[in-house]
Amino acid sequence: MLILIAGPYRSGTNDDPELIRQNLQQLEAAALPIFRKGHIPVIGEWLALPLIQLAGSTQIGDQAWQEIQYPVAHGILEKCDAVLRIEGASKGADEDVRIARKRGLHIYYTIDDIPYAKS
Repeated sequence: MLILIAGPYRSGTNDDPELIRQNLQQLEAAALPIFRKGHIPVIGEWLALPLIQLAGSTQIGDQAWQEIQYPVAHGILEKCDAVLRIEGASKGADEDVRIARKRGLHIYYTIDDIPYAKS
């Protein structure tokens, strides 16, 4: 499965770069265990952040950031099979789950709930 890892990125940080970095590390911490279960993990920021930079963003939340950040995650959901919603308040992650549910995707809340891929 292609699994989107959804959770806090900007939420609760007051745009503090260190707290945002810590949130991204939390998202990324789930990636290797998912991969080791035989799936492909993806985090929206892995794809959005380089595009945001190329678009000339100068600060989080500016026009280029808004144009790209959430549309990338929503586009990824068109290709995903599942979402892992990690802990923490996040309107963006909650929206990802809402979209995933509407599309009939699997929603997991812990890595242990994700089955191993069948060989």
